[in-house]
Amino acid sequence: MNAIYKSEAGREAIQARYRELLRQWPVPAEQLHIPTREGDTFVVASGPADAPPVIALHGSGGNSATWRGDIATWTQDFRVYAVDIVGEPGGSAESRPELGSDALADWLDDVLAGLGISGSAAFIGMSLGGWIAVDYAIRRPDRVGKLALYCPAGIGKQKFGWIFRNLFDHLFSNHDLRRTAAIVTGLSATDHTEVLDDVALTFTHFNPRMGKLPIFTDAQLSGLKMPVLVIVGADDRMFKSAETAARAERSIPEATTRVLPGVGHAIFGQTDAVLEFLQK
Repeated sequence: MNAIYKSEAGREAIQARYRELLRQWPVPAEQLHIPTREGDTFVVASGPADAPPVIALHGSGGNSATWRGDIATWTQDFRVYAVDIVGEPGGSAESRPELGSDALADWLDDVLAGLGISGSAAFIGMSLGGWIAVDYAIRRPDRVGKLALYCPAGIGKQKFGWIFRNLFDHLFSNHDLRRTAAIVTGLSATDHTEVLDDVALTFTHFNPRMGKLPIFTDAQLSGLKMPVLVIVGADDRMFKSAETAARAERSIPEATTRVLPGVGHAIFGQTDAVLEFLQK
């Protein structure tokens, strides 16, 4: 297995920052370690234990800290399980299941079993997490009641090779990670200083997945019978967002799409829209 961190010191720097962000979690939470066939999976569980379950999957190079701005709202009505994807810079095992195989669905089967979820759950996925959520819904349609997708991979084509790598290489004439992070995410260098600092820290020390994610076929998308919300930024530098929205509307029977003007790959401010979708 290839190392996902460039050095042990880099691993500790990322993990220290993650621990700091988890201490800022805005609502009471349990931190769980679920054994799976891919190794332990770290989950932050918040909200009433008897509320309907929601599984939240972050994007590439991320972890469950992604959801700390949303969690206080969503947990008013739902039990939210923020799951650290294996092979990403969070608290889960460093294994990387093969994309396009049964491996990720099998891993999520283990996660749901470990959480005691025997029926269906709603899924929220961002970018890579959106791809994993769609893949799971295709393979396990009875386990997914709703899908809320932020800038999901696998529906519209990628503009570059896998997240950050080729775009970073293209822009690295001055090796300014923070500037590159702003271009990739579409975030303002003045308004989102903390987020961009975190992205720069991560990709200084972390080796992301390489290669393009598989694109789902029209037949696979048309088999998604559950309600699906797709939110994309019109100025996404990573994926062809107009194509994502158009294919979702054309192929997914119960799709609702939102194209946000002036927004890039990083999407904020959709907490209430997702809540409204989950409550329907």
